[in-house]
Amino acid sequence: MERSEPPSTQRSIGAKAARCPVPAEQVPIREYEDMRASWFYSWGAKTLRGYLTPIAVLWLLSWLVAAPVAAVSFSPTRELPYFLISGAVGCLVLPLLALMQLYVGWRHVGNRLSKPEVPYEESGWYDGQVWVKPDDVASRDRLIVEYQVSPIVRRLQKTFGIMAGLTLLSAVGWQLF
Repeated sequence: MERSEPPSTQRSIGAKAARCPVPAEQVPIREYEDMRASWFYSWGAKTLRGYLTPIAVLWLLSWLVAAPVAAVSFSPTRELPYFLISGAVGCLVLPLLALMQLYVGWRHVGNRLSKPEVPYEESGWYDGQVWVKPDDVASRDRLIVEYQVSPIVRRLQKTFGIMAGLTLLSAVGWQLF
């Protein structure tokens, strides 16, 4: 892989970004900006209410599939606790898949921003190169990771922990009934 560095005579981030050989769609800061603007990925950066609402909506929509499956396994009239527990845990699948996609996307962008080098391809897989970020661009990207991306990733990790805790609580409840 070749390494290319922009001339050190330029002083501003904008000037260095203009000389960046990385195609626009592969520049980490642009990937970050695209994710922040995306209707799906921006969900992770919203307020707590804005973040929890789609999770709750996905969980409720999942009942359309999980309730009939749980009803076939456990009759709601005779085994209501088992029906509710199995349905509620089954409903976690769709929100979990959406949250995993959010997590993978934000981790990918965070990793690309935090690295001092940017691997890129100009026209295809066969011409991969690496651009070394100038110090000011690398510092800016690290700040974005620390103050913008990392809180989103931590929030998603906490959500996974809560979902795991609810699943364990359901398993305990299953044993009690």
